[in-house]
Amino acid sequence: MHRAADVGYGIDTVRGDAAHPVNQGLACARGIQESRDPDGQWLTRPMVRDDGELRQTTWDVALARAVEGLREAHETDPDSVAVLGSGQQTNEAAYALGKVARGGFGTRMYDANTTLCMASAVTAYYQAFGSDAPPCTYADIEDADRHVVWGANPAVAHPVMFRWIRQAADAEGVELLTVDPIRSETAENSDHHVAPDPGKDLALARAVLARLVETDRVDEAFVTEATDGFEELLATLPTAAEAAEEAGVAMEEVDLLADAMDRRALLYWGMGINQHVQGTETARALVDLTLASGNLRPGGGPFSLTGQANSMGTRVCSSKGSWPGQRAFGDPDHRRLVADAWDVPVDRLPDDPGPGPVGMLETEPEAVWAVATNPVAGMPDADSARETLEDTFLVAQDAFHTETTRLADVVLPAATWGESDGTTTNMERTISRVRAATEVPSGVRQDLDIVATIGSRLFPALFDATSPDPSDVFDEFAALTEGTVADCSGITYDRLDEAHAVRWPAPDEESAGGYRYYETEAGGAESWAFPTASGNAQFSTGRQGDLPEPTDDDYPLTLTTAREADGYNTGVRSRGGAAGDLVARLHPETVAAHADRVVDDRLTVTSRRGSATVLVDEDEGVPRGMVWLPIHHPATNRLTLSERDPQSKEPHFKQCAVRLVAPEASDATDMVVEADD
Repeated sequence: MHRAADVGYGIDTVRGDAAHPVNQGLACARGIQESRDPDGQWLTRPMVRDDGELRQTTWDVALARAVEGLREAHETDPDSVAVLGSGQQTNEAAYALGKVARGGFGTRMYDANTTLCMASAVTAYYQAFGSDAPPCTYADIEDADRHVVWGANPAVAHPVMFRWIRQAADAEGVELLTVDPIRSETAENSDHHVAPDPGKDLALARAVLARLVETDRVDEAFVTEATDGFEELLATLPTAAEAAEEAGVAMEEVDLLADAMDRRALLYWGMGINQHVQGTETARALVDLTLASGNLRPGGGPFSLTGQANSMGTRVCSSKGSWPGQRAFGDPDHRRLVADAWDVPVDRLPDDPGPGPVGMLETEPEAVWAVATNPVAGMPDADSARETLEDTFLVAQDAFHTETTRLADVVLPAATWGESDGTTTNMERTISRVRAATEVPSGVRQDLDIVATIGSRLFPALFDATSPDPSDVFDEFAALTEGTVADCSGITYDRLDEAHAVRWPAPDEESAGGYRYYETEAGGAESWAFPTASGNAQFSTGRQGDLPEPTDDDYPLTLTTAREADGYNTGVRSRGGAAGDLVARLHPETVAAHADRVVDDRLTVTSRRGSATVLVDEDEGVPRGMVWLPIHHPATNRLTLSERDPQSKEPHFKQCAVRLVAPEASDATDMVVEADD
């Protein structure tokens, strides 16, 4: 079932393009491994479930079965169809999937797995700036005096970018600081490491802001000229000492971070901030730090790090949280414009983005179409997600066998990156071309082709062709963004062929985006403009709350989850067909305290939702009383919480209460799940 270079498919050698203005010749090892010699099991033929078993079939049979099941559910109620996309699709495939979901089915039950990692940052950007986008670009990295990495581990998750950060921090007078309960690989390579108590980042951010206020280091001119809400924030702000105590850090560490923010500072954050029931409020508190310190100029600012290759593209293109170009769902004029462009009735389009991925499954839809995502392993409280998906008509579209394809009624094999044509958008808003480097095997189709084919059979007038040219789809998307804050109308394939990459907003063929919201006028005068109601950036007033599941006598340890080096999302590409050992990192003293329960270097981690047997890895970088598990293993999310941030709908993956028991005390059904079960 593998296809790779030695059997005539795949790419044997990959190198970066030195002429590309973004990566400058650097390449991530994960993409290279995926094509040349993936550990995962590639899909090569469509499959349908027959008498309880998945069997290979033809595309005609598989597509007919998919269309029939989706149509039956849609005839019951548009919201009986749930569609889940991904940050692994091209912009064109993401746009087409959103068009089918919103303009065809008219369902509210549509989202993407990017909501599981980025929604809190997205919501924070909208609330603070009126637009979803980091102000910063990669060019700002070499200009910063301080690099503050908060709740992220780019040394593992973004190795190319981290090389730039580390090189910049090697310059004289420049420092790298990491804020993380874990002494991560990034922390190991930092000048300073601050370790708050798990889940207490909001308290720490407020402590740092309070310290800036107490020591008269607020950029009052910028705050007065370009922001709203600072006085309201001050009225809710505790003393720095009070907030530091709540965060579990010493005042010396608060001063360290306040000093960093008093310089030209880039503040990066990731899943450690977003995946929290207060993820939006915490991300906003980090934005507040950049506003109060005047760090909204080149060389500084708030920079959220995306979790997937095309997370930004999915947000801008796919109609999951806004219409293309960040047109608001609740704006009737925007809905009418989109309906006219798609030639569908305006009342077919939802007027809100829906309940998010977890909420979608909680409605128990009759049919689910999952594209380039693995919800059986990736959703929190994964056993509950599995039970829901077992009871639906499930279409799974992917390049590799996953826990989700093994439950599916129809499996549609999709091309991977080296076989696809289209564009992607990176975390600094830059759109680049993706070109197929090898032929697609006969049993495999590109995502765009599959989506448009199903969409055309269900809704014949929705697409001009059943296999549209990616450039035509991009042009349609770009036209819909004209005049918006995320204007891509000046970007074309011809322009990308010549320039390699273009950053939005690009309202015409000569323009390209730079640092957002900031301009210098003749004579060097600075000015700021934000697409908010007042034209100013907005401060926030969030306060640290309790964790949704604190430790207690029955579950005395805290579980956290994160990425590991060379791991890829839910791991089907990097861990292979069998899941293998789930490795838990634990402080040696935590292991010693449970020594009587260790059997053959294994323990069982149990939460209120499930259990998983783990191989113990003693690591002094993990705090006492914490269990660290990788997100890439299918058993990890059997333990995690489905509670969500009420503003962003992003789940609280990062802290839940667990206990450690001997493996033999665990029921057999609680053992590690194999990918081929």
